[in-house]
Amino acid sequence: MAAARRLKRVAASQPGFLTLKPSLNPSDLVSGRRKRVNKNKKKNWNKHSDINDVEEFLEDVRHQERTTGGLLSEKSDDSLFFLDVGQPKKAEQKEEPVETKKRKGKASRPLRIDLILQHDSLIPPAKDVLAYQQPNAKKLRRIAQKAEQLAAKGVVPRRQRQLLNRRPVDRTAKKSATEANNNPDREYYDIWGQESRESADPWYLQQMGKKHVKRPEKLNEKPSVLPAVEVIAPGGSYNPDFLSHQALLQEAHDVEVKKQKQEDKLERQLAFNKEEKATEETVLREQVEGLVEEENEEEEAAANDDEEEVAVGAIALAEKKTERQRKRERAEKIKEQQRLATRKQTDQQQQLFQLRSIKASIKQREQKTKANQIKRKAKQEAQKSQPRRLGKLKFQPQDLEVQLSNELAGSLRQLKPEGSILKDRFKSLQKRNLIEPRDRAKFKRRLKVKYVEKRAFKEIT
Repeated sequence: MAAARRLKRVAASQPGFLTLKPSLNPSDLVSGRRKRVNKNKKKNWNKHSDINDVEEFLEDVRHQERTTGGLLSEKSDDSLFFLDVGQPKKAEQKEEPVETKKRKGKASRPLRIDLILQHDSLIPPAKDVLAYQQPNAKKLRRIAQKAEQLAAKGVVPRRQRQLLNRRPVDRTAKKSATEANNNPDREYYDIWGQESRESADPWYLQQMGKKHVKRPEKLNEKPSVLPAVEVIAPGGSYNPDFLSHQALLQEAHDVEVKKQKQEDKLERQLAFNKEEKATEETVLREQVEGLVEEENEEEEAAANDDEEEVAVGAIALAEKKTERQRKRERAEKIKEQQRLATRKQTDQQQQLFQLRSIKASIKQREQKTKANQIKRKAKQEAQKSQPRRLGKLKFQPQDLEVQLSNELAGSLRQLKPEGSILKDRFKSLQKRNLIEPRDRAKFKRRLKVKYVEKRAFKEIT
């Protein structure tokens, strides 16, 4: 390659040689001097490097691949050469007019745009890698390998096992239940109505996600056994009899007495005890606290130190035991263990003779447990009619609407309405555990109200 480049430079330096490269300066060819360039810099590599021979070689390789499908040096002789045996003899055909031949030639000749768009390269198209890729191929391959291993061991997969355990659909009953279309007494069938899902296979409904969710039994129970509208006592009528009205007054009186007792109890708890009031003596004692007792504390500390020294000495003397004392203690410990073991064995033997009393005690305990269960159930039933604690506030029953004897009206025309239907319904919802007890929201004004006298009012005043 270096010799060919040198030959090209010699030919170019000859006078009268015309080059096809417009980048070359004719003055350089005439002078015959080579331009000196510093090639140790990267910016001069492509600018002043002669790579035409490499480009020509690569273009020749690409041309061979396009025309022949590969390099000519790698092709066999049979694919490159053929034996010329002359033109084959054609059968005699009828002579046709010249005009028809010209028309046929023009009609069979393809358009130039089709020739341009026609694929004339023998290079196969690039392989589309994305067309051969499969999502989760590694995971699926691992699952298939695991299934082959389980099949070799004789283990049935879970999904196939579920399919085998499915209950077969009984189709004979459906066929027997079908009737002829020409039967006028058959039931009416709505073609727009949906079939009930209960008739389908439950396993199919579960797998397809069409099975109804079973409603919990607790949602079918009412939160309270109280009726929606409670009937007032007979004494609450506009014209009640004497006894029923007095009974209602007594009930209202008991409610007020209970409230008064709670208020009195709260006042007693918060009342100030006069006996605990501070006197001058107690005030003086608190002021001199810690000033007089310093000397007494020092004497007590010294006495405690002496007592501790005597106690430590006594403990040291008591801890020192003779060998005879140790043997005696060891023998007493063994004897105590034997006595406890004998006592335990005796108690177990005595329990055999106490089977009748043990049975009686067990029966008594069962009866007590059953009585507690009955009491607990009765308490639960009683709590169903009581309001539960649903929020941070406790339910407060509504005040009884009672009229005194002198306030009773003789007729409906003279009756005055009392209470509020809205409050009554709201309290009923709270009592039946449908909503939690609430307090009335307190209105808080964000901005202060400013009173200003208008100019017209000022002029009058």
